[in-house]
Amino acid sequence: MIFSPPPLRCRPSTNTSFCTESKECLEYELVCKTDEYEVRHLTPTRWVSTDAEAYFMGVGAALAFRRLFQYINGANDEGVKMEMTAPVLVKVPEETKLWEPAVYTLNFPLPAAYQDKPPAPTNDKVYFTAMPDMDVYVRSYGGWMLSVTSRLHSHLLTKELERVRASYNHTYHYGVGYDSPLKLLNRHNEVWYVAEGEPVCPPTSSLHLLFMAI
Repeated sequence: MIFSPPPLRCRPSTNTSFCTESKECLEYELVCKTDEYEVRHLTPTRWVSTDAEAYFMGVGAALAFRRLFQYINGANDEGVKMEMTAPVLVKVPEETKLWEPAVYTLNFPLPAAYQDKPPAPTNDKVYFTAMPDMDVYVRSYGGWMLSVTSRLHSHLLTKELERVRASYNHTYHYGVGYDSPLKLLNRHNEVWYVAEGEPVCPPTSSLHLLFMAI
């Protein structure tokens, strides 16, 4: 009999040393790492999601966070309370105008026990998102995930992706946070862009150098 390991999904963290406040974190496979970005492979995962319209990402995320927090605290048809998971993903549209609000989508990964059959939300603005198997380009940074910092690091990441001629989805990116507002030091945030086609891993990336040395 051939043993098949469980899908990565969201489970007790083994490869995210920066995910320290949640018992379950989104797992991933590290494809390669350069000085400017990582490429991670994610398996299909189900998230609980909600949308909020706002002029700034931080405002939209705060409005949406309350709904999702209520869902995991029992605002579902089974009255189930779930522990907080990580990371929190904010889907940020690329084309935004200062004089027009944008729609931001906030996502929590569902705990492993509820990935297949989550309880239905009681708020009709809360729904489920099934994210497919995908590769993402990741840039990490510390401090607070604010509109200005998210935009800065998304710009730096896209600048590098353009330099290496990587193909990715240009219509949105994810602002990714791992820490609660109460944590003041050693915070960890990320920007993700979804890769299109084979991800670009320059031969100088650390994992490729490791393989070359073996």
